[in-house]
Amino acid sequence: MTSTLGVFKGITRDALGYMNVADRPDPTQTYHRENLPRVGLDDVPALATGVMTSVPVYLVEGDLVTNLTFISGSTAAGTPTNYWAALYSPAGALLGQSADKTTTAWAADTAVGFALSTAYRVPRSGVYYAAINVTATTVPTLVGTQAAKPVVTGEGNLSQTSGSALTGTAPATIASPAWKRQVPLVIIT
Repeated sequence: MTSTLGVFKGITRDALGYMNVADRPDPTQTYHRENLPRVGLDDVPALATGVMTSVPVYLVEGDLVTNLTFISGSTAAGTPTNYWAALYSPAGALLGQSADKTTTAWAADTAVGFALSTAYRVPRSGVYYAAINVTATTVPTLVGTQAAKPVVTGEGNLSQTSGSALTGTAPATIASPAWKRQVPLVIIT
């Protein structure tokens, strides 16, 4: 016998508990979404110069996305020429981009917020993509984790790269994404 939950017999909220690990103590106080729990994270080489890295993040209908925040690890950006963040739809279409921070320094172990040029109101709950690109002599490492390659048909990447020789403008789509082992943490406010 199946129900609206298929053959799942457990308590749905308990099964989805992993999505709330290390979440804010009182979710009514400060809105934010993130793609990873903030435990067990490390310094990961998630970037390559001029190549966009994007990660899936679940957003809820009605969320108002204004900022994407990434945290550098132990390596600072060395001689950056362009860096920005962008939000993409579930289909991989560009929804919004931050201003290009160009040559602004990005120190090690520093959270950098990227304000979208226009806030985005989420029309439908689902998996969206937060992306970052840094073009620099030395790209910063980011706080994040390592993930396995998808093995089940239809399973998505937890981190992916796309584009090359990118500068100040986000691509219109996430074209030909390639799996990436390193998954950076992104905090969406």
